[in-house]
Amino acid sequence: MNDVLLGLEGLTKAYPGVVANDDVSFDIREGEIHALLGENGAGKSTLVKMIYGLVKPDSGTMTLRGAAFEPAEPRAARAAGVAMVFQHFSLFDALSVAENVALGMENPPKPRDLARQIREVSETYGLPLDPGRTVGTLSAGERQRVEIIRCLLQDPKLLIMDEPTSVLTPQEVEILFETLRKLASEGTAILYISHKLEEIRSLCDHATILRLGKKVATCTPAEASARELAEMMVGASFETPQKADRPLGEVMLDVRGLSLPAPGAFGTPLREISFQVRAGEVLGLGGVAGNGQDELLAALSGERTTGADVIRLRDQPIGNMGPTERRALGVLSGPEERLGHAAAPDMSLVENAVLTGADRMGLLSGGFINWPKSKGFAEDVIRTFDVRTPGSGTAARALSGGNLQKFVIGREVLQSPEVLIVNQPTWGVDAAAAAAIRQALLNLAANGAALVVISQDLDELMEVSDRFGALNEGRLSDLRPVDGLTVEEIGLMMGGAHDMEVAHVDA
Repeated sequence: MNDVLLGLEGLTKAYPGVVANDDVSFDIREGEIHALLGENGAGKSTLVKMIYGLVKPDSGTMTLRGAAFEPAEPRAARAAGVAMVFQHFSLFDALSVAENVALGMENPPKPRDLARQIREVSETYGLPLDPGRTVGTLSAGERQRVEIIRCLLQDPKLLIMDEPTSVLTPQEVEILFETLRKLASEGTAILYISHKLEEIRSLCDHATILRLGKKVATCTPAEASARELAEMMVGASFETPQKADRPLGEVMLDVRGLSLPAPGAFGTPLREISFQVRAGEVLGLGGVAGNGQDELLAALSGERTTGADVIRLRDQPIGNMGPTERRALGVLSGPEERLGHAAAPDMSLVENAVLTGADRMGLLSGGFINWPKSKGFAEDVIRTFDVRTPGSGTAARALSGGNLQKFVIGREVLQSPEVLIVNQPTWGVDAAAAAAIRQALLNLAANGAALVVISQDLDELMEVSDRFGALNEGRLSDLRPVDGLTVEEIGLMMGGAHDMEVAHVDA
């Protein structure tokens, strides 16, 4: 690990009104796993886009193995030996593994040869894949393997990974880490972006920390605590969420034998899901992506209806009500897909505030929108949840992912729901913002709301939940108190273990 593979010197990139990267310099060495850390809006995405040829720097230079490196497009970066696995997979569900891999290659070999190469490489790196499987039938972890194998077939010198463990079980995370360590031992450099700081501490050799576009520190993660890393990222200390002791009240949400067919060819049917949530309680639901989380939220929010008695609010049947009727009764929700589902991309933050807050916040008057009051509500959300934006008139699509996440969660929290269902509430936000969102959820529960928190972040679920359950293939495991649950037990529950007391699932 003595040879510099990629050198960055004085990289700067500015957009109207913001300097995304300001004179950033650091080196990545061969065989090194190097973390890139920073809060939302720190400049991580812009930096890796410059390395991968998606964005051209305004000034500064890059060198790859000592030679000038100026990729004009991703194809040039790949040809030079730089590969990237994005946070959001770019796969076609209807195509096979081999067909998806071929689409990402400049000159794919013959199908039979490619299938053989996929098997060989996947087995060598402990990521077994069947080249003939249709991608739509794969789990999230298997889909990630397709992306990684597609990169490895190009023999990369540098592999960039963006939030790679956000859709994996603990057991799958260990397999991925073994693969990355093997790659590093063979000389491949890995640039690793993640908000999961304990993972960074266990996996990465060095870390570069960005704040407001500038490099503020380089450190050895194993020699710092997760809290110290987080405070370097935000430049200040912040409070760890506190779960207050609180008595549980009446049953607020009662779900009885919820079953629904899959919404599409690659969706997940819900199978006999039953649970209750009491006032003041947080029910945490884990599971690998694609096991019914979106479908469950749609059923609980009213986007998909059921028999009236299947879902009850304070013993009132609401299963046949749509989202507007449920919102009027106090059942609010925040879906995982923030841009396009939780927020309309081209609408302003004020307009997006009206979309879900019109009734509960009294934003309509005589059938017309009260714009001053709507603007005040949007600005309350922006101020309370520290949403970084030029103003409430900014379009939703102009915000960074983390800041839009803060807005859509804050918009629901400030409406004082009686029941709140959220899916991935801190997805893509930095440690300080995640802590603030989790505390807001705990405060809601302390004030008597019932919460269902669906998340793939197990640390998050353990931090906020009173009870835990796991979704697997549209079924819900038995619910367990979080006190005393081990990561191994949780992983088995998420994997759908049928023969364990901790994760009994009715067939």
